[in-house]
Amino acid sequence: MISIAGRAIGAGHPPYVVAELSGNHNGSLERALAIVDAVADAGAHAVKLQTYTPDTLTVDADGPAFRLGDAHSLWGGERLYDLYQRARTPWEWHEPLFARARERGLAAFSSPFDPTAVEFLEKLDVPAYKIASSELVDLPLIRLAAATGKPLIISTGMGTAGEIGAAVTAAREAGCTRLAVLACTASYPAAPAESNLRALPLLAALTGEVVGVSDHTPGIGVPLAAVALGACLIEKHVTLARADGGVDAAFSLEPAELTALVTESARAWEALGEPVLGPRPSEREGLRFRRSLYVVRDVRAGEEVGPGNVRSVRPAGGLPPDAVREVTGRRFVRDVPKGTPLTWDLI
Repeated sequence: MISIAGRAIGAGHPPYVVAELSGNHNGSLERALAIVDAVADAGAHAVKLQTYTPDTLTVDADGPAFRLGDAHSLWGGERLYDLYQRARTPWEWHEPLFARARERGLAAFSSPFDPTAVEFLEKLDVPAYKIASSELVDLPLIRLAAATGKPLIISTGMGTAGEIGAAVTAAREAGCTRLAVLACTASYPAAPAESNLRALPLLAALTGEVVGVSDHTPGIGVPLAAVALGACLIEKHVTLARADGGVDAAFSLEPAELTALVTESARAWEALGEPVLGPRPSEREGLRFRRSLYVVRDVRAGEEVGPGNVRSVRPAGGLPPDAVREVTGRRFVRDVPKGTPLTWDLI
């Protein structure tokens, strides 16, 4: 178990839901603040930003290595530098966004992408750090974030077992004692068929840490399924309306969907229960209404038991239904009124 801003995260607690703002502010601080409010209204637990500039992520260069592939469904052919310029959250927005989040009862933190971002976020006293999937192999960045002593969340999209193990080891060796590791498919949007949620228990066994999912699929079905496989933390991108457009809008939840995710993920976790078979406490009343053998019309002593006078009906109290094979053809030893449970002493 770990905790962020006083909220426990682990198998014994409902899933921790993190709303990713990313570039869905569409260049407007007012829209960004409105998203924070919507996240709070939806009942999520945290809002997350991304702290970078184009120059801390890439260089202002062109050529095939610095462009998205033409086949990319959202950003095909776009230059990396231009995409990051369009999607970035200005650093001067962080303080008012974090302040609004705290006012609304949300934890607020970010993904740093270079040492200057960690230094900047430390001045804002963030309660946690998130390492993005592409930075899984940036072990110096992981060590720097871990050395702050704050909880660390690491996304593992594209990662091999060896790379994930190296990242976890780097975090621990740098002093991290509160770590969560997220399964992720680092494609935008991601296909549910590529989520491989059955790997969640494997991820937990490999790392020994709290696990969750950073999900880029449409809707909420995938993260709900993840809860059943052990996810304790769910991260989803959020926007006010997909129709408004924006770099991440196509794979982001709208506020009503985020509300549903918070509600249904808590229900999914609650439904996990214990690995036991047998009646639940709430089923005790129902046990009274199982079927059993009853006398279904008034009978006289000496009358033969048969389908005309004994049937399997509700409630319980009589012989089990399968006893009909043993009682058919026997005779009643006394008069029995309709509605009497059939017992051995009557025949």
